[in-house]
This record gives sequence, C-alpha cells and structure tokens, in this order.
Amino acid sequence: MPGTSRSAQYYRTHPKARAKKKEYDTKFNQKKEQVEKRVELKRENAEHDRKYGKASRKGKDLSHTSHGLVYKSTSANRGSKSDSPGDRRARGGKSRRR
Repeated sequence: MPGTSRSAQYYRTHPKARAKKKEYDTKFNQKKEQVEKRVELKRENAEHDRKYGKASRKGKDLSHTSHGLVYKSTSANRGSKSDSPGDRRARGGKSRRR
C-alpha cells in the first residue's frame, strides 16, 4: 500500500491491535493535561484566524516547543527530535554504523 506508513498498514491488518490502540488513545486523550493542551491550541488558532484569516495557516499546525507555541508544517510537527525530551525519547537514539 504505497503512501501509508508501516504502522498504518499494521493496524489495518491487525484488528485486535487496532482496538487496543484505540482504547489507549481514548484514555490518553481524556487526560486533563491533553484536554488543556488542545484547548490552548484551539484558542491560539482562533485568535490567529481572527487576526490574519484561516488561509494564512493552511498546511500548518501549532506546535508546543521549548520556545513556546510555533506554527510548523504538519509533517514537521509529527515528532521533532529537538523540541522536547518526550519527543527525543519516543523517537529513540541515533543508530550506530558498524
């Protein structure tokens, strides 16, 4: 399946794993911190849209970085190695060449 990630292909072909992931994601997204994070992003996006119009952020996501909230392209916002310790841990370390 060209154009889909390996994880998307995996979850498409493993219904039990997909159900388990959905259950985890549901619990995770109900956490108070996550709700607050989404509310903050939504508020900032609405404020930006009033000021500059919705078209000005087309293809961009508002990202929580060590420098505050920053607009990034959607692809760059999917787990940057340098933005926060959580991202670095999730993405793993450098692979060593032998």
